[in-house]
Amino acid sequence: MTDTPTKDRLIMTAARLFRQKGYHGVGVAEILALSKTPKGSLYHHFPNGKPDLAVAAADWASAGLLRIIDDAFGPATDFTDGATTLCYKLAKFFDISGGWDGCPVSSILLDGPENDLFRDKVAACIEDWTARVVQHGTRLGLTPGQAAAQAELLMLGIQGAWVMARARRSSDELRKLPARLY
Repeated sequence: MTDTPTKDRLIMTAARLFRQKGYHGVGVAEILALSKTPKGSLYHHFPNGKPDLAVAAADWASAGLLRIIDDAFGPATDFTDGATTLCYKLAKFFDISGGWDGCPVSSILLDGPENDLFRDKVAACIEDWTARVVQHGTRLGLTPGQAAAQAELLMLGIQGAWVMARARRSSDELRKLPARLY
């Protein structure tokens, strides 16, 4: 990771830590230490410090989920096939992360209602994910209305299944989701 540019190291480290501990559970000193970055570099790349870094981490994580959505739905033969593959990919990620990590995007949301910037960022990320699933749904033969309804249901289901998986310490909750929805 030391060959990775400083800004990227900061973002990836922050995203991992926010996923593990939530926004308030992570201090700037920890991010700097684990990313092997001097304090001045943080403020050079992120003038408002941790809040700017959190938004960048959310963008980075969101882009990763968009790639996972595309990888799941790209070769799918129908919407259910794509949704099932997506859930299995997320279950694998859950297992690799040790079964406790949350999403760095939703971890930012937990900052609290007083932070409109964070809530707006989370809303934008979720809208991007949903829109991408809608695009795949219409490509796979659903009407725009059907695709929108199915995408919304899938996004709601994934969020709930992730919480249940964490509580029950089992990625099976994510794998079971498509059968529960479709």
